[in-house]
Amino acid sequence: MREIFRNVSRRQLLSGAIGLASLPLLSKVLTACSTSKPDSSGSKASKGKAPNVLAIVVDDLRPQLGCYGRSEMISPNIDRLAAEATLFERAYCQVPICGASRASFLSGLRASRTIFGSAYNASKDEDAPNLPSLPATFKQNGYTTISLGKVYHQFDDDLDAWSERPWRPSGMWAEQMYVTPEGRQSALDNPGQFKLGPVFERVNVTDDTYADGKITNKAIEKLKGFSESKERFFLAVGLTKPHLPFNAPERYWAMYDRDKINLADNPFRPAGTPDSAFSNWEELRDYQGIPKEGPLSDEMAKTMIHGYYAATSYADALVGQILAAVDRLELTEETIVLLWGDHGWHLGEQGMWCKHTNFESSLWSPLIVRIPGKAAGQRVAGLTEFVDLYPSLCELCGLELPSHLEGDSFARLLDQPDLAWKQAAFSHYVDGDSVKVDSYRYTEWRSDQGDQYARMLFDHVADLAENNNIAEDPDRAELVAQLSQMLNQGRGWETLRMG
Repeated sequence: MREIFRNVSRRQLLSGAIGLASLPLLSKVLTACSTSKPDSSGSKASKGKAPNVLAIVVDDLRPQLGCYGRSEMISPNIDRLAAEATLFERAYCQVPICGASRASFLSGLRASRTIFGSAYNASKDEDAPNLPSLPATFKQNGYTTISLGKVYHQFDDDLDAWSERPWRPSGMWAEQMYVTPEGRQSALDNPGQFKLGPVFERVNVTDDTYADGKITNKAIEKLKGFSESKERFFLAVGLTKPHLPFNAPERYWAMYDRDKINLADNPFRPAGTPDSAFSNWEELRDYQGIPKEGPLSDEMAKTMIHGYYAATSYADALVGQILAAVDRLELTEETIVLLWGDHGWHLGEQGMWCKHTNFESSLWSPLIVRIPGKAAGQRVAGLTEFVDLYPSLCELCGLELPSHLEGDSFARLLDQPDLAWKQAAFSHYVDGDSVKVDSYRYTEWRSDQGDQYARMLFDHVADLAENNNIAEDPDRAELVAQLSQMLNQGRGWETLRMG
């Protein structure tokens, strides 16, 4: 059993070049996968001219939207986009934290101990300075590349990739995030990344009072300019909500009846799960109104969920404004639109309020892609990774793929959404490496010396909520061994970089 992957490359594993017959147990639980080579014809969205790209990344976005079959949150604009596009039902980030996730999918590289491992401060400039990023490749191919809002986590990351300096609303962080004088002053009185202001704000203001509204207005201004200049453009728009603090105009809070908001069904640690799987949600604890230790009260938990829902509906409305401008300016038929989250977020599941884990709640996030001329309302059930965004956009726009890319283009899925696809999606956070296969998620933690010190396995058919760690179940020993070997093969990207 332990010899299965000895002579199999990581690329072969993801491309489906190995036969599933060699995997006695995994053949029953892994989806088959086809190779993802670019179409020699160049899968351009519009004939005669390479398409524009509008890439909208939404911070901390859970797949708890109407288009994902959920009813708790109100998201009509994203749902409408999905109805016109292809929705990827199982898309996963490579690392569940803002800076590292963005550096990963914009560079086309996976996260590991040796790259984007400094989670809070990870940057493309620091870890992959000599490789062309996604926007840099588009710029090199004649596109005007624009960054508005939170695209990279660090404002000054990868500056050469953009046709003009990245734009964010002016002013101090507190001025961008808070409307009330009390909120701003409270944040200003506590300078520093980990001494923050109130955890939420509910004020009757217009959409463009907050930073995301200003970002949206700037995006619409840029789209108008492109419609007049006829330039090919790559426009990246980063909306910060629903990231903390949960601030949104009053009308988005008023969309929800607080009495009908339910707390998480599983606000507890899964049975048999190691301490290394959990976070103390330090980011949240540094906001005012949150206890420094222990769980949230039910009342505060309900307020947190209400705030997240309101902030998501606010972001949804802004997405609607941007898409309406695309239509109004007659750019729809020549513009690819992507919308995705940088990672997920726990809203009390497993007793956590954060994204910094290797659970499904942190790693799973929406991905929606609208291509002019492609069928609308499609759904892809196959596993997809955010590191696939770079090669996919290059192929769809007819650009040559840089050789360093570690993802696989999903362009063919837009014509064949039921095509058998990847066997696995890989993610990393701190000491933990995680692999998602069709019916399971397996994670293990290793020391700097490579010694495994913890692991967990969840059956996503019987236990999608991840309430019962079955990694130590004797009946699952063979499966654990196979998944561990697959995970170790996945670490091959780190070896390739070091070599």
